[in-house]
Amino acid sequence: MSEIREFHAHVYFDSASLEQARELCVAAGEKFALRVGRMHERLVGPHPRWSCQLAFSPELFGSVVPWLALYRNGLTVFVHPETGDVVKDHTGHALWMGEILELNLDAFA
Repeated sequence: MSEIREFHAHVYFDSASLEQARELCVAAGEKFALRVGRMHERLVGPHPRWSCQLAFSPELFGSVVPWLALYRNGLTVFVHPETGDVVKDHTGHALWMGEILELNLDAFA
């Protein structure tokens, strides 16, 4: 099995849910020892919606992911490991909370 260096949770939002997503990401940053990325109000990388990345250690997975499941309040959250295999990490190794969206895998080409 590949080593998981860290996990990324991408909180997806649009103009109507921007503040809700910001509040969720800020709250996650206050509750857990994780890195909160920028609120991207444009498409970034393979992501099909605006997003904010939460990056955390494998040791926090069992706390962060259940917390997101309870407090995402309808937002779509995409969670994936970082193993070094970017395509597998974003496809076969990934988890979805809410709507399952199609990623732009051409971004990895």
